[in-house]
Amino acid sequence: MSLRFYDTSARQVREFVPLREGHASLYLCGATVQAPPHIGHIRSGVNFDILRRWLTYSGYEVTFCRNVTDIDDKIINVSAAEGVPWWQVSERNQRAFTHAYDTLGCLPPTVEPRATGHVPEMIELMQRLIDEGHAYAAGDGSGDVYFDVRSYPAYGELSNQRLEQVVPSADTGSDRDKRDPRDFALWKGAKPGEPSWDTPWGRGRPGWHLECSAMSTKYLGPSFDIHGGGLDLVFPHHENELAQSRAAGDGFARYWLHNGLLAVGGEKMSKSLGNSMLIPQMVRKVRPVELRYYLGQAHYRSTIDYSDAALHEAAAAYQRIEGFLTRAAEVLGEIAPAARVPAAFADALDDDLGVSQGLAVVHGHVREGNTALAAGDKEKAAEIAGELRAMLGVLGLDPLDEQWATGGDQGLREVVDALVAVALGQRQAARGRKDYAAADAIRDQLTEAGIVVEDTPEGPRWDLRRD
Repeated sequence: MSLRFYDTSARQVREFVPLREGHASLYLCGATVQAPPHIGHIRSGVNFDILRRWLTYSGYEVTFCRNVTDIDDKIINVSAAEGVPWWQVSERNQRAFTHAYDTLGCLPPTVEPRATGHVPEMIELMQRLIDEGHAYAAGDGSGDVYFDVRSYPAYGELSNQRLEQVVPSADTGSDRDKRDPRDFALWKGAKPGEPSWDTPWGRGRPGWHLECSAMSTKYLGPSFDIHGGGLDLVFPHHENELAQSRAAGDGFARYWLHNGLLAVGGEKMSKSLGNSMLIPQMVRKVRPVELRYYLGQAHYRSTIDYSDAALHEAAAAYQRIEGFLTRAAEVLGEIAPAARVPAAFADALDDDLGVSQGLAVVHGHVREGNTALAAGDKEKAAEIAGELRAMLGVLGLDPLDEQWATGGDQGLREVVDALVAVALGQRQAARGRKDYAAADAIRDQLTEAGIVVEDTPEGPRWDLRRD
């Protein structure tokens, strides 16, 4: 089965044929860093991390560019409200995003450009558009530069709407000397107290859409394979990116992939609704790897309606996977990932990144593996465990991987492990002399301290309790 993706621009599933054989170029609209990330933001990071891992597994050399929008109206508003420089707001929140991506096991991008570092490329792109008759500088000397949507007949093709139906959005810029209210801002003229950069048309700052076109083509070329982002970005952001890049003569993205949104009670998760959930809060409810499982388990194009119950169901499902591999390692010793994933798993991910179907294969292996262990069939258990590690590695969920096995606090884990071992030794001694009341009391004390003890044929095993 060939690798296929649902292409938003074609509104159908298409076979993936890269521009260059053996190479895949991927651009993802990253963070606008006016605030720290909630799990809705990081869902996109997890989805496209799985895509990137699957492309790599499939034999492609992947160039992954994920941008940072570090200047924006919202950033300026936060800066003014807090009385701190705009760059301070951007810097602290970019660090928060990076920490969140790392916490959930997302591989770092090949390059992560910031908008403010690419003003020369933006000026060059605006000049090309003006020269081709697709953009114009405001005649009032404000410094605004606009894209002329009527000059580009294909405008609306990505979002599947006709120009006469387009309603001007809030991010099209001011109305200073615009030829058409639907024209959108490439460059926003300077306002008192705002950051600004020099251009041939006056001082100002970048428009949101211009940034991504300039950065994606700088690092991936005038044509590249995949452009990704959230479904909420199709219009106006991605529509405007496509229009300005194609109008300038660039082929731009050949496939458009959009992840579904994360909702709470049917409403899109956003800070404005007051229903956002920040990553540090969430990893106190479940472990980071369990949160990654929750965010990645559904098909990337589907909507997830968040609930605590669903989160804990996902954590329990992951723990079943982890439990088998932990027991298998205790019985079999070191388990190496298989060279290839099972065909059913590969078919699922080749079919528009069908992670949910792939996880069905994973859980089927867990059931078979538990049966093999119970029957003492070590050879079969070892085969299943190796295939599981291969599949989970693609999903970034392998519990035997160093990141998840250490939990990020290996030194502390070793200390706690030693202390718990003393208590469990005392409990075993009490049971050995048939003092079951003392043994139960030790277990109850461990439970109160947040330590869950599981008795297994290989001896007691402990873990931290998750609320």
